[in-house]
Amino acid sequence: MTPMPTDRPLDDVTAELTALLGSIDPLERTDQAYGELARWIRTGVYDELLAGLGDGMSAGLEVGLGETGTDTVFRRSWSARLMADCVARENAIRVLPARQLLVWGDRVATWFVREGDLRGHVEGKGPALALSHGADAIAELAVSQHFGLPELTVLLDVLADRTLLPTGTRLVSGEPDRLARATIAILGRDIVPMSILEPWVARLANGAIAIDPAGQAACRSFNTQNYLRALHLQVTLGTPGSGRPGVRSDLLLVLVEALRETNRELRAS
Repeated sequence: MTPMPTDRPLDDVTAELTALLGSIDPLERTDQAYGELARWIRTGVYDELLAGLGDGMSAGLEVGLGETGTDTVFRRSWSARLMADCVARENAIRVLPARQLLVWGDRVATWFVREGDLRGHVEGKGPALALSHGADAIAELAVSQHFGLPELTVLLDVLADRTLLPTGTRLVSGEPDRLARATIAILGRDIVPMSILEPWVARLANGAIAIDPAGQAACRSFNTQNYLRALHLQVTLGTPGSGRPGVRSDLLLVLVEALRETNRELRAS
């Protein structure tokens, strides 16, 4: 990684690196642009500019939104990943007002459910991973001191809404694990009760049953089933930094029942 330049204004360098988030060259995009910006966020370079930087990244979520199969996905996806870094930094230093985090949360959630390009990797151009990066941003938002029960409930619904949307894409690049990790971040706050979680799991279970063995219904079932399995595993084992939620025992019972009911081979004869 290159050191932060001292011979040019930080705003100019930031604008150049932000533009490179949409590069089709994976080294430019991930190592140079994302790598440098993320490092400077983490080391405090942007602490006094964090609100503006996060706003700029949230604007990147709108670039080409609605397109599928085009290169604009890179700008949206890596902007979301940097949104996660901005929120993580705010969680560490706690300098931004509640309104700023709520605005960011709304922008991330709106983009997340509208994103249509679910490719994990693009041949010759490297990782896209829009859903994984969106889940990372949601995981960091869940830790924010400004997010209480209403906001955490919305984040849970956003994760479910996204997973249950009709799609022709099977998520095979680790997305279910990242979605589950975001869910664990929400549960780790020990605020959301089982009275909310139980119907939430039931809603996912309904989408995990494939009525049509082909097409979008099959892809949705495949993705939702893998999300439930990843969530069950992470609730069982715990995840680094999140511990085990207080509702763990009750939630495991609900998850096991959901998996049993959506997998014929596991049902009692």
